[in-house]
Amino acid sequence: MAILPPLKLFCFGWCCLTDRELGKLWPYYLFPEAGKKGIEEVFVAASTACYAEMALAEAVERLADLAFGALEITIHDGSPQLTPEFVTAELEKSIAICAHTNRMDVIAYDVIIATEGETYYQQFEAICQLAKATKVISVTVPSAELGTPFNEEIERLRRLVKMGVKSGINISIRSQIGCLSENPDTVISLCDNVEGLGITLDPSHYICGPYDERSCEKLMKYVSHVRLRDSTEQDMQVRVGQGIIEYGRLVNQLSKVNYRRALCVHIDELPDLDHVGELRKMRLLLESLL
Repeated sequence: MAILPPLKLFCFGWCCLTDRELGKLWPYYLFPEAGKKGIEEVFVAASTACYAEMALAEAVERLADLAFGALEITIHDGSPQLTPEFVTAELEKSIAICAHTNRMDVIAYDVIIATEGETYYQQFEAICQLAKATKVISVTVPSAELGTPFNEEIERLRRLVKMGVKSGINISIRSQIGCLSENPDTVISLCDNVEGLGITLDPSHYICGPYDERSCEKLMKYVSHVRLRDSTEQDMQVRVGQGIIEYGRLVNQLSKVNYRRALCVHIDELPDLDHVGELRKMRLLLESLL
């Protein structure tokens, strides 16, 4: 029988939930084995995108203070953290920056490159070198926008995956409304046509998008990384416990395909939101399932 954590810890992290929210999450606390079955070595992480407007060092410090032990770092054009241009121009400095993360393990990079042509691939190659040097094996990129010819996207993704393989890196496309990956069937076609390509599963984009959340189940065998917040059909992000994402069900689905990687928290700062409290609640909830 599982040994429950002290009630003090439970109350400290969850005392700010409403009765409705507590009613939804309480079963996960009482029966963590329901979500744990078949899961080993899955762990909770957080994305620096949770503090997208902060410098990287400050974002890392905030997440470390919230007791996260693993980290996904964003590398986006225009970001105050790291940019593809900076990584390309200052690779050694970028490696040093990513090696000093308050003892948090860097487990993934989330990449958005705005440039096109060969410059795009040069910047991606530099990010692969950064990932290899920092022993990170997961890199996420967006899929192409809706309307992009399928064969054109296949060609691009094959080139990215080939570059990743040379550095021992898994490349995955993120679930994203407005992109080819908003359709689970298209994701499957892309992964089947690009050997080694995975999906960074973000269920919120299927809940709020034109496709039913249940369609996520057929994507499980392609999942390389997972990003989580709570959502409804109307709102991409709501307070933890007010949405409709069934975390226990998701963990069980992942266990069936022997998923052994991160559950990465990605909660944006929003007006009238206790951001620190939401991050803490999500971490405790996910840890209770593992």
